[in-house]
Amino acid sequence: MSTVEKAISLLDFFTEDAPEWGLSELARQAKFDKATTRRLLVALARSGFVEQHAVTRRYQLGAGVLRLARVRESHFPLLQVSVPIVRDIAVLTDETVHLSEFGVRGLVTVHVQESTKANRVSVAIGQILPLHATASGIAFLAFSPPELVKSYLRKPLTAFTQHTLVQPARLGEVIKAAAGQGYSRGEQGYEDGVFSIAAPILGLDGYAIGSVAIAMPQSRTTKAITDLHVKAVRDAADHISAQLFGERPVPRRSHIA
Repeated sequence: MSTVEKAISLLDFFTEDAPEWGLSELARQAKFDKATTRRLLVALARSGFVEQHAVTRRYQLGAGVLRLARVRESHFPLLQVSVPIVRDIAVLTDETVHLSEFGVRGLVTVHVQESTKANRVSVAIGQILPLHATASGIAFLAFSPPELVKSYLRKPLTAFTQHTLVQPARLGEVIKAAAGQGYSRGEQGYEDGVFSIAAPILGLDGYAIGSVAIAMPQSRTTKAITDLHVKAVRDAADHISAQLFGERPVPRRSHIA
């Protein structure tokens, strides 16, 4: 791992649940020695990507991250377009709705609107969603280039629960079904007791750039609710794609089978 990769990897440890880190605990988490971690943090601080509190000496994200986020959003306003739509679905269903985008780190959660119910599914912003174990991931794979899907299916697949699909042939069948339906459903593949419905957000080339999903406790699932969620996520994904690109992209399915 290069020095740049090591420095960037430290930024991934700053999350909503862990917004601040001490030097020693961050070094342990990253599995770097303290001297290396300090050197990387100093370099990140010089660029404004992290800041050290004057009293506690703990590190937090700096304004440099926000500056880059604003530049990126000005050129590709995914959040500006999507957040109002995601909020509308959350109000309609009163279940947790989350938005994800695919990049070099994988399928990353970029926005979450949680249900107001006491018994709800929680998803963390910045969480990387395994493609084979989540409805969001299956929806993404169903509308991805065939070479990406085939490459993913050749990797060892982690079983998160007893329901996780880890057999490539079976997973290929589920991806093909999702491509035909235009949405996917996840039943306890990533977390026990969680049911979700997801649809792909398409780029101009017709391939998925991310997904939008509704997640809820499995115990609340009924056919009527599932039908409502399917329509909600498909409409939302289509709406987001159309607003981002000024037209509705023509879907290109993976066609792996």
